[in-house]
Formats: sequence, C-alpha cells, structure tokens
Amino acid sequence: MTGPRPMEILIPASNEAGLIDSCLVALLAATPPESGAVGVTVIANGCHDATAARACAFRDAFAHKGWVLRVIELAQGSKIAALNIGEADLPPEAIRVYLDADVTVSPRLLIRLHAALDAAVPLYASGRPRITGQGGVARAYARLWARLPFMSHGVPGCGIFAVNPAGRARWGRFPDLISDDGFVRLHFAPQERIAVPEPYDWPVAEGLGALVRVRGRQDAGMRELARLHPELLAREDKPPLGARGAARLALRDPLGFAVYGAVALGVRMKPAPDGWSRGR
Repeated sequence: MTGPRPMEILIPASNEAGLIDSCLVALLAATPPESGAVGVTVIANGCHDATAARACAFRDAFAHKGWVLRVIELAQGSKIAALNIGEADLPPEAIRVYLDADVTVSPRLLIRLHAALDAAVPLYASGRPRITGQGGVARAYARLWARLPFMSHGVPGCGIFAVNPAGRARWGRFPDLISDDGFVRLHFAPQERIAVPEPYDWPVAEGLGALVRVRGRQDAGMRELARLHPELLAREDKPPLGARGAARLALRDPLGFAVYGAVALGVRMKPAPDGWSRGR
C-alpha cells in the first residue's frame, strides 16, 4: 500500500473496571502516528462488573481525538475468543497492537511502534517494560523479574506487542493456547523483533499467592507451546541465567531473590491452574 498504515489497538478485558480507565486515559494522551487513522477495540469478555460501561464512556473523548473506539461484549470469559472476535472486521493493511487492560503506555510508544512496523517485511515490536508492584512482595518480585535475562535482553513483549500486516499473515486465528504473547513472539526470529526505546507500565500480581498462580500459568503456557508447537521454540533467544547469574542476582537483591525463589517453589508445589489467572 502507499502512505502510512492505519493502526488498530485490541484490548481484551475481563473484569477490568478498576483498570480500564487508566489504560484508555494513557491512550488518549498518546501521540498519534502520522497516518492519524487509529482504531481502539475493547473486548469485554466474561465480565461481571462495569468494564464495558466504563469503556463506552470514553467514546466521545476518542472521537474528539479523531480515533474510533469500539466496545464488544462477550459472555464467554476467554482472551483468545476476545482476540479472534476483536480482529474479525479489522482492515488487513493495519498495524495491530495487542494491549493488556492493566498496561499504561507512555505518550510516544504508539508512534514509535508505528514507525518501526511501517514496512513490507514481517516485523514484531514492543516497548520497554517498567515492571511495577504495589505491595512489598510484588515490588520485590518485580525488581528481580526485571533483571532476569528474558526481561533485560531481547524483546519480551509482556503486556503489549505489535505486528505489521506481513507479520500478522504468519498465522490465522489465534489458537486456544495459554500463552498468546509467546505464540506470537516466537513466530518471529530474533532479528525480526524490534525493541522500541519507549516505556510502558506493566504491573505484576499482588501477594505471594497471586504471584504463584500467575507464574504457574506462565510456565504452563510455555510448556504447552513446546508440546504443541515445538518448531516455534527454535526461535527462542532467551539467554540462560546459570548458577553465576543467580548468585549475582542474590547478592544484588537478597529480598527480591528470596521472594522470587518462594514463588518458584510455590509453583512446583501446586499444579498449574486450569483457567487464565489474572491474580487480582
């Protein structure tokens, strides 16, 4: 196509009435890409709260910005179903941004993602996560998590990732998998993943029990990917932590290391949950 590509932002949201406002306010403050054509779709799935109503209240504000806000309500609580239904009517030439409802973007993240992905070759991109937590346990875990090789190297794409049309053509509908973000990221070789130097805030779960549930779910998601799509794992570029790396982390942040170790031990002691775990 000629000219800048439009951008479509998809936000699956399940019982996120307490967080969707912050997510949408951050988008309203974002610098638009040069194309100016931006659509935002909130897919409220399986909600028993006011997530959809709170999102609908932003329609006029987005219209004033020149963006289109759609709100879709699904009875089924499924992130994968939400993604597939949210994508159904999107223009194929659009750059697609997949955004968790608890994430807040910085003002220039969208324009930098658009610039990075406005190309004919398949590409994947994300920003620089600022991992946050409110309670003491969550803050300690977040500090340690941010220093792990997976987060400090490469393009993890936690909470937000984006692909261009050529990249989106690499798979069809989202399959019924736990790790939708891992599934997408591993459709791209390391050299096809772009780290945009703009931040976004990504919160971890609060409390030890919630961290164990979410971490167990993350681990189960990667095991599922390895079992069902072993060909994708060849594109993993996560460097190993190793004994020396673990020792350095323990010396640098003993409390964070202790909390992280407690979460890892808790995951080993209990089976992974059957459903998607949000932890709040």
